[in-house]
Amino acid sequence: MFGITGEFVIILLSVLAAAASIIAFVLLMFKREKKKEHYKNVIEKKKKALFQSAKEELNNKQDVKNISAKESVATFFKVQQLAGNFGEKVRERLIQAGIRSPSAPLFFIGAQAGLPILFVLISMLVMSGGEEELSNATQFFILIGAMFSGFFLPRILIKNKADKRQEELGFTFPDALDMMLICVQGGIGLEQTVERVAEEVSEHSPTLGEELGILSAEMAMLNDRRQALADFGRRVGGFGKSFATALIQAEQYGTSVSQALRVMSVELRDIRMGNAEQKAASLPPKLTVPMILFFLPALFIIILGPAGIEASNAGVGNN
Repeated sequence: MFGITGEFVIILLSVLAAAASIIAFVLLMFKREKKKEHYKNVIEKKKKALFQSAKEELNNKQDVKNISAKESVATFFKVQQLAGNFGEKVRERLIQAGIRSPSAPLFFIGAQAGLPILFVLISMLVMSGGEEELSNATQFFILIGAMFSGFFLPRILIKNKADKRQEELGFTFPDALDMMLICVQGGIGLEQTVERVAEEVSEHSPTLGEELGILSAEMAMLNDRRQALADFGRRVGGFGKSFATALIQAEQYGTSVSQALRVMSVELRDIRMGNAEQKAASLPPKLTVPMILFFLPALFIIILGPAGIEASNAGVGNN
């Protein structure tokens, strides 16, 4: 009769560990290939969009010739009065959150207009179904709170998403800047540098890889490099905005791009080190409350517990 021996168990565990290692390696390679494919798809879509916009702009220029200056200025001011800067601010906020869909601002504005009504209706339904009747002032404050909650909820969600995305970009951007500095010092052009770094970074940080890939596509397709850098700074914010400003000034005043990248790289290292020191310095105050609540009671029980048990036993013995 077949019995399970120790050698059989060791062999079985070795086979399972080897199979798990192979599966993990295959999944990792598949994930890397998936990230690269996603990066290529985003860049290709951006290039097609830029080509289409350039084609439409050329057609619009041909059509504008048939419109008088008076009509065009009047139309511009009408649109400016109707829309204002609200749409542009919403679009910029959504782009910073990573939402690039052209219809996203409409959904955002619709959510800000529809959610207050929905929340007010739900609040009225809940209050009408309650057993206790609320006063008019309480109902008024509940409805006002529901209305403001529905209005500010989309803005809060978009802001949190943009903050998390900017934190991720700020964490990986200094390393990408060091790679850019190495490429520029090696004699590679700025467009090729950005494209090469975007491909390398896309495996570890898909968000930064997409943004750098879009920047390289805009620098290659658009005639104005400064506009491409300014758009990159608005999309990324934080370190990306400083990076775009430094390159724009370097190109405007004719200074060395490598020197600007070197100065900014040193500055970002100092900022990252300062942030690390700040987080380390803030740990003791944050650990005070958990230590008081969880560590000190257990320590007191361990230290004073045996003495209390002996004292209680001695009291029982005396009695």
